[in-house]
Amino acid sequence: MENEIVPLKILNNLDDEYKKIIFEIINNPEFLKRKYYHHHENRSVYYHSLMVSYISYKIAKKVKLNYKDAAIAGLLHDFYYKDWQENRRKTSILKAHGFTHANEALENSKLYFPKLIDKKVENSIKRHMFPLNFIPPIYLEGWIICFIDKYCSFEVFKHPTQFYKYLGIKKKGD
Repeated sequence: MENEIVPLKILNNLDDEYKKIIFEIINNPEFLKRKYYHHHENRSVYYHSLMVSYISYKIAKKVKLNYKDAAIAGLLHDFYYKDWQENRRKTSILKAHGFTHANEALENSKLYFPKLIDKKVENSIKRHMFPLNFIPPIYLEGWIICFIDKYCSFEVFKHPTQFYKYLGIKKKGD
């Protein structure tokens, strides 16, 4: 996976208000495990979530939305149980990671950070995979998370031979 010095460099350059908002999450031992969970290609879930969170925070703040909720939801949107690329099992397409991890992330978020979960954060986490989950976000903050998550995941297009695994399809020999 990508060298975790990069996120440390990024963390050191974040504005102080953002750091205060995410402090409880970013220092939580369970959340820190995501440094070792694969996201797309050489990125960790930790790195990806930090990028989604910070970009969403900046956009929400600029357009005068609830930037605190955007930062929290962005950081927790992929707070699922385990590294899905190392724990793949044969299942129906609707039970594949892309369809189920938003609910797992929400359950984990409520378990570890119940005081940080309000209706906007909850909806943003739960609906960030639209259109895979068929119901779109209710709040503008959720739409920001949804779009920024896709934007930050575009590195998969650099590796088109790997698309099968992101669609939940097993390749012979896997």
